[in-house]
Amino acid sequence: MTPQSLDNSKTAGAQPAAVFVRVERMKERADFLRAANALRQGVTGFHLQARPRGDGSETVRVGFTCSKKVGNAVARNRAKRRLREIARMVLPAHGLAGWDYVLIGRRDVTATCDFATMQKDLIWALGRVHK
Repeated sequence: MTPQSLDNSKTAGAQPAAVFVRVERMKERADFLRAANALRQGVTGFHLQARPRGDGSETVRVGFTCSKKVGNAVARNRAKRRLREIARMVLPAHGLAGWDYVLIGRRDVTATCDFATMQKDLIWALGRVHK
């Protein structure tokens, strides 16, 4: 094969290769507070907060939170497990490097909402905050 045959960008209608970024967890309270003052988008199953860090980093950071309004400890942990899983599946492909995201659980919804719907909602919400 020649180098030209390996380059798909010259072919008509070629899709660029998917770019995946590394996802890290946010744990510092100050990071959550900075994200709270940034862009927001609510969807049925959760609330998304997003902010560009501006540090030129190649990673995406994500944090999760559920208040006591979501329910008892069992309900909050179930909601956070679901949020962690949709973030693990969606953010490497749809998150932007150098951004912080916080997913906030909603009462009576996050723990019971359809999982596929929550994934689609996260992709939609990311598109809205990245506009």
